[in-house]
Amino acid sequence: MALTDESNRLGEEAVFPLLFKLSTPSIIGMLIQALYNVIDSIYIGHLSKEALSALSLVFPIQLILIAVAVGTGIGTSSLISRLLGEEKEEKVNIVAQNIIFITIFYGIIAGLIGYFASEDIISFFTNDPLLIDLGEAYIEIILLGSLALFFPIIADNILRGEGNTFIPMITVIIGAVLNIALDPFLIFGIGIFPKLGIRGAAYATIFSRLVSGIFIGIFLFRNYRQFELDIKSFKFDFEVIKEVYQVGLPSMIMQLLSSFMILGVNKIVASYNVTAIAVVGVYHRLQTFILMPVFGLGQGYMPIVGYNYGHDNLDRMKKAIRYGLIAGFLFTTIGGMFFQIFPGQLVSLFNDDPSLVQIGVTALKRISFAFPIMGLSVIASITFQAIGKGIPSLVLSFLRQIVLLLPIMYLLGRTYGLDAAWFAFPISELLVSILTILWLAITLKKIYPE
Repeated sequence: MALTDESNRLGEEAVFPLLFKLSTPSIIGMLIQALYNVIDSIYIGHLSKEALSALSLVFPIQLILIAVAVGTGIGTSSLISRLLGEEKEEKVNIVAQNIIFITIFYGIIAGLIGYFASEDIISFFTNDPLLIDLGEAYIEIILLGSLALFFPIIADNILRGEGNTFIPMITVIIGAVLNIALDPFLIFGIGIFPKLGIRGAAYATIFSRLVSGIFIGIFLFRNYRQFELDIKSFKFDFEVIKEVYQVGLPSMIMQLLSSFMILGVNKIVASYNVTAIAVVGVYHRLQTFILMPVFGLGQGYMPIVGYNYGHDNLDRMKKAIRYGLIAGFLFTTIGGMFFQIFPGQLVSLFNDDPSLVQIGVTALKRISFAFPIMGLSVIASITFQAIGKGIPSLVLSFLRQIVLLLPIMYLLGRTYGLDAAWFAFPISELLVSILTILWLAITLKKIYPE
């Protein structure tokens, strides 16, 4: 199978059907991934409210791992789609080999951190002995097995860069379904399996990702002659890494900002009520159902925009952007309606503790006011990445999550209490969304003057 056979359609097929065709597999895969995130937390929430809080505390550490993988993957996907648009196919294998080398390196570093420093990391976030114990038990296993997390995400993006979204969808489904199936057996000790508690959830995550990584690895190297891992001929190419991270590093930093944002939010809400830490975790797990489909849309959207930008087919690129923005808005608006109508039922899925449900209902209803404009922001950010301009996405994410959200949340909380603090999410989202759309419009005007 030649890469050109897959990529030609990026510049030839009708834009809307092509966007639907490329994004649907990713959306399905992302929804199943979101389902795993929620079900995993539900199982842990049924262990105890403390276990759910511990999971919320370690979530920012997992986001750091995801940041490394997603940033590298987005940079790789963007570079490959642009190389194909410029008809530089010979360079694609060089990119793939260097990125796989970097992936292995990241896995080794994270594993060493997990082995030597897991308890110290958790102790930095809390001084509660039980939360430290639970958090350390979970994150040590995740860090030691991080290569199994990195590889599938990055390999998925190698294929998405040339327009193949079906195999990445299958990869995500394999990992998520296997994880969902294993969770209750390893957490609660069903049948022949030992009761491992929160450790069981971590083992299930690593094993399922390992299986999905093996699947996509076999597909990648058996089906594409351009992708060959020849250790003898391999040569590290710093220029390739530089090109990947020109787009990927801002994306990585954006993901890292999410980690710092959650740490900051946890600190703010913990000063009012420790249970609110669990609520933050519940919200972020539920939010994946709203945002994951948009990210799935973006994974089909990015190669279309990147390819046609590289091919100088600007009319086609502009049409794809229009469809992407409309679809992103509709996804998050519909999702926000569910948060407004069923907040109590959603929170109770995780744990029916009255204080958790009370705080959670208020949080979900107030935060979800931000959702309609959130979809526009995500697609606009992906547009910058697709045309090789990662800096605007980084600046806007920094404004949203650090410069605006945390100070506004702190001030609202200090002035009016915890219930009011949740309004910081829609306020910061609205301000940054206005700037995002204006910045994108100016950028596109320079590329495509009328």
